[in-house]
Amino acid sequence: MLTFPEIDPVALQLGPLAIRWYSLAYLAGIALGWAYVVRTLQNRAVWRGTACAVTPADISDFVLWATLGIILGGRLGYVLFYNFSFFAAHPLEILKLWQGGMSFHGGMLGVILAIVLFARKRQLPLGQLADLVACAAPIGLFFGRIANFINAELWGRVTDSPLGMVFPGAGPTPRHPSQLYEAALEGVVLFLLLHLVSRRMNGFAKPWFLTGLFLAGYGLSRIAVEFFREPDAHIGYLQGGVTMGMLLSVPMVIAGVALAVFALRRAAGVRGA
Repeated sequence: MLTFPEIDPVALQLGPLAIRWYSLAYLAGIALGWAYVVRTLQNRAVWRGTACAVTPADISDFVLWATLGIILGGRLGYVLFYNFSFFAAHPLEILKLWQGGMSFHGGMLGVILAIVLFARKRQLPLGQLADLVACAAPIGLFFGRIANFINAELWGRVTDSPLGMVFPGAGPTPRHPSQLYEAALEGVVLFLLLHLVSRRMNGFAKPWFLTGLFLAGYGLSRIAVEFFREPDAHIGYLQGGVTMGMLLSVPMVIAGVALAVFALRRAAGVRGA
């Protein structure tokens, strides 16, 4: 059994102001994702003759839009998908973001809306902007899951595996560190996959392909980890042992595969013409 590293969720205390690792994780994910996209735009070898209408200045302006999409969409998604009855009875609790409670699927929908609105405002190719954001998204996912681990939240199911940990507040029984599984799959593995396809396989020459790959990759990773992750206590297992995380990820896989196939077929049609 592994020992859970008891890290104080508060990274820095300045009088009454508490700066938490959770907040720093969001800032790190957004900042590094921004830097990664800017570097991608400046790397001419990545584009291989593909015309890019998005500029580093556009991405710098888009960061605020994406941040609002992540925070507002993530919180609203958690309220609607995971604990609507509680927040309906206690609406002021919705504002207490520092207590946790964010939904990736809600945050994703918020970012999608931000991409659509920003692309229309700047008259940018929607697929190109979406592909750039998709390549950077796993960076934020990685830091977000590490923050979940530090907070000792969203722990895994009970296990006798050598990887089991006893989490504070989860009883004396070892559990899977499912937050780390998600950080590895949704963060590291998915980032490397998208990086490889965009750099080595001319991914940006097929608009929407990288976006489809991200959606399908995240959905499959999340479904896989849900077999090790403990469902939210107030929701539990749905019919047939399915969890809410699985249910919300299935449409992502379907949409991702459909987008990837569409992108490949359109790219093949352009080459054929």
